[in-house]
Amino acid sequence: MSLSLSEYVKKRNGVAMGSSKSLRNNLYRSLGAANFSLFWNYWNPIFGYYLGNFIFKPLKKFIPVSIALVLTFVFCGLIHDAVTTLLRKHISLFFTLWFFFMSLIVLLTRVFQHNFSNHPWIIRATINIVIISFCFLATYLILKVDY
Repeated sequence: MSLSLSEYVKKRNGVAMGSSKSLRNNLYRSLGAANFSLFWNYWNPIFGYYLGNFIFKPLKKFIPVSIALVLTFVFCGLIHDAVTTLLRKHISLFFTLWFFFMSLIVLLTRVFQHNFSNHPWIIRATINIVIISFCFLATYLILKVDY
């Protein structure tokens, strides 16, 4: 049986949806995750709930899990790009490429079974932030976006 949204958020954040500690817990758990794959288990649990249930789970019934994961990240990037396209009034695929790169790092994290749980929180957070920043920079350099 699938978890409800509120059960899922509580599982990921450790507090009920709407709690005043929700954002703090989200940042602490996601940034301090033992690897980049686990980072995404905690980051934005509401969005993750819908992506998991309506994109990833249906896809993995028909294609390999790794491809379903990449396509889920790409779909998430497309949603972000749709919003920025509406706001900026020109098409951008910045988030799509950025999320694609991050999906590849998630897969590498799984293949090499990275586990930094023995390190202090600040080291784990730094590693996760560096990965996000590296993927952002790679995207920026490839697209040469004028931000």
